[in-house]
Amino acid sequence: MPLTDSLAKLVIRGLLAGLIAGLLAGGVAFFLGEPHIEAAIAIEESQGATDVAGHSHDADQAGAATGHSHSDGEALVSRDGQRFGLFLATSLAGMALGAIFAVVAHYTRRVIPLPGPLFAMTLAAFGWLAIEAVPFFKYPANPPAVGDPDTVTQRTWLWLASVVLGLLAVVAGILVARAVAAHAFRTVRLAAPLITFLAVVTIGYLVLPTVNEVGDDFPAALLWEFRLSSLATQATLWLGLGLVFAFLTERAAKSKEPATAAAT
Repeated sequence: MPLTDSLAKLVIRGLLAGLIAGLLAGGVAFFLGEPHIEAAIAIEESQGATDVAGHSHDADQAGAATGHSHSDGEALVSRDGQRFGLFLATSLAGMALGAIFAVVAHYTRRVIPLPGPLFAMTLAAFGWLAIEAVPFFKYPANPPAVGDPDTVTQRTWLWLASVVLGLLAVVAGILVARAVAAHAFRTVRLAAPLITFLAVVTIGYLVLPTVNEVGDDFPAALLWEFRLSSLATQATLWLGLGLVFAFLTERAAKSKEPATAAAT
């Protein structure tokens, strides 16, 4: 059964699916990502202690001469507060994503003629591919101790550009798939959109500049474990969104069947 519900119903469904997916993603981020963040923070703090060790003796002498001493400032939000905020952030992000997902589903359900549950899963897969997978392999996530604070704005814009690239690549693949849908050879119907997607992504990767601010002394194992946990968190978010949205869509369709049967 195709997706036929109104936009308002789809948005409510998307909000609920996004909330559940956000909580699941928060759990994955907590159990997989938090240990790596703690390790990265420990490295960052040890590096900071090393940086100040060279001039701490002079600072102590100056403080004694002026009657003033410096103390390290405390974080505005404790680590426990940040851990609680993690679930709040992923829940809110999931709900926002779910609402956007529902709107996109409402306006694209005629472009991808699939049954409602399968359409929801397909749309979630396309979303993950465009918004997470394509940017990840060009600009993977870095832990707190990695990256120059002065280049945050530049790196944010480059990441947004990679998201646009992913969306363009997916849209191009879908358009090509529709164009060759009537082709006699199944291999052409499968290969043409895949080649189009890879071609757009490859060109985009070559055009976008490469950013590598990881120090040579940063543990490679910790870096990739953090990146994989970030990838797992986002995959959980999109998979949960697609599955819950598909389940709610199927549930809504099943609830309509008795009424339809009674009417006939």
